[in-house]
Amino acid sequence: MAARSQWMPGPHAWKDDLAPLSAADWSYDRAAHLLAHAGFGGTPEEIQALADLGVDAAVGRLVHYERQPNPKLQPFVESGLWDPSLAAFPDSRPEATDRAEEHGASMGIAVKPAGNRALQPVSDRFFYWLRATMLETRRLGYWWANRMLATTHPLEEKMALLWHGHFATHENKVRDYPKMQQQIELFERYATGNLRDLTIEVARNPAMLYFLDAQFNVKGAPNENFAREVMELFTMGVGNYTETDVRECARAFTGWYFDDLEFKVDADKHDAAPKTFLGRSGDFDGVDVLKIIFEQQVTAEFLVGKIYPFLVRDELSPALRARLGKVLRDADFEIKPLLTAILRSKDFYSAASYGGHIKAPVEHLVAMMKHLGADSIPGVPDFNQATIAMGQHLLNSPSVAGWAGDRAWITPNLLIARGNVARDVLIPDMTGFRDWNFSAGTDDVLGQRLRDGYD
Repeated sequence: MAARSQWMPGPHAWKDDLAPLSAADWSYDRAAHLLAHAGFGGTPEEIQALADLGVDAAVGRLVHYERQPNPKLQPFVESGLWDPSLAAFPDSRPEATDRAEEHGASMGIAVKPAGNRALQPVSDRFFYWLRATMLETRRLGYWWANRMLATTHPLEEKMALLWHGHFATHENKVRDYPKMQQQIELFERYATGNLRDLTIEVARNPAMLYFLDAQFNVKGAPNENFAREVMELFTMGVGNYTETDVRECARAFTGWYFDDLEFKVDADKHDAAPKTFLGRSGDFDGVDVLKIIFEQQVTAEFLVGKIYPFLVRDELSPALRARLGKVLRDADFEIKPLLTAILRSKDFYSAASYGGHIKAPVEHLVAMMKHLGADSIPGVPDFNQATIAMGQHLLNSPSVAGWAGDRAWITPNLLIARGNVARDVLIPDMTGFRDWNFSAGTDDVLGQRLRDGYD
């Protein structure tokens, strides 16, 4: 059994050292560090179980989680609010009523046959669904947070959360919670799979197609939104492509669209003419250009620059980025070998990596509940309101760039919010607090201070 130490990080000399940690250097506290960074932390019993395995088996259990049963996860319970008439939801209220005027109905609601305000039922339906899908998306976020807490595959959920912030969309534009649920399932399915395949599936994902205006990307009038973001934010970074590449990439994605939750291609709207993209020429479609992107050396290093800070620390040296990029390329963009190399390395347990990552609000709150031994995310404080107060609204990123992260999470106001949330978790209802009777053994000084603070 690995002994508990004094939560001592590894030596400073381990920084940037990808050599595997030795069995002799493994400990309870390093198992705790592993579970905190590759998941959401754990109870003392969960940490001890990892410590007893040894470093190789502990990392293997986290990375190859599919070998472990995951019995506590529950399916999302549908409310029945959605129906097929909402599949082609209008972009705006005027569009909803224009459809009704033209066709006599919109979103499954007929125009009133007589009387005043003939279009009012259609307008009511439009605003009802905006409110309903917003509330359902919040319920979906609460469900996902419970998965993060209850899972026996913590790295799966941690990586799915990373991809949610990397391939960012938000419900405020998508306005269709089933599409957001489908996207969560996509991120979980490919959480530690092949990164090239994940990117292709994201490009085909209805939430992303709608979010970045695929419906306006047609032959003769290409819309550049997705083409630009897939290179700038998702795969390569600024400075590694030209404006010509953006235009040619957009042409390759013309005709891509969705029907409710299904990806489709309209051949009549696809530009099948030759394109020149990143120095290659051919009759490329969207999959072709994505594969070309993943042939570029910079792509692996850019993506490592997203994965490493999320799991280890916010500072990544160019030399280590290059070495880890090679690991990812050599594995043909399979993520598990990269994760194994990172989590097994001395660098991961170095002094620089302890306290080197600022948790996002969702990570922070789930970890708090994990450390408290909670079985589920509590209803008080409300999960969504709590994380919003701390700066993160799950399934509602501020933009296609996701959340800024790092020190953006710890402004003075957001630090105060973290303290308030912790208080609300531990003391969820302040009503009548002065009348509470503290149990025998409660520190009277603490009790008085709490009462004084309430007054």
